Amino acid sequence: MRTLGLIGGISAESTVVYYQLLNRLVRERLGGLHSAKLILWSVDFAPVAELQAKGDWDETGRQFAEAARRLVAAGAEGLMICANTMHLNAPQVAEAGGVPLIHIADATAQALKARGVARPLLLATRFTMEKPFYLDRLRGQGLDGFAPEAADRERLHAIIYDELCQGVIREESRREVLGIIERGRAAGADGVIFGCTEIGLLLDPADMALPTVDSAVAHCEAAVEFALGA
Repeated sequence: MRTLGLIGGISAESTVVYYQLLNRLVRERLGGLHSAKLILWSVDFAPVAELQAKGDWDETGRQFAEAARRLVAAGAEGLMICANTMHLNAPQVAEAGGVPLIHIADATAQALKARGVARPLLLATRFTMEKPFYLDRLRGQGLDGFAPEAADRERLHAIIYDELCQGVIREESRREVLGIIERGRAAGADGVIFGCTEIGLLLDPADMALPTVDSAVAHCEAAVEFALGA
């Protein structure tokens, strides 16, 4: 089994999900008392969020590259960034680590295509929805993904940062996000991406009217394939 190096804490709420899910998937594959071999570098998210808000992606890239180097020095054989937004710095992390980076957008794209989705609605932070790094990567794999309208993007971003990342789950917000999904379906979406690793804390993909991929789940599944592969 290969050792996975996780850059987490972005946010801590979803990193808990990563830890639990990676271990459960390995146990399901290998049985008994097996669990995943993991090294976790968990950042303090508040300073990272401040850099995001300022648009200082050079500094976040520098910090996450350093985290990658430290994980590899500690024995990581593959890397995961436990967030969608911070894959904006995936090139810096991959270069610094020098080991395979399991990219969340690639894992999500494969899961969407397996469900027959061609035009998914991307639900994520404002950065992930509006900057080209994520949707362009999906388009490179044949998916015509799109984001909600501006007002819905702003509301979703606030729900993620002001509530979900802080462990707050509100029924009112759940209804609002369902409304965003319905408007996306009316605009032509044939599937949904939970493109923020916290959205799965609020909604269950199994309850959605459209085929839905939780990016955190797809990411963990791809990582376990890597960890247990030949």
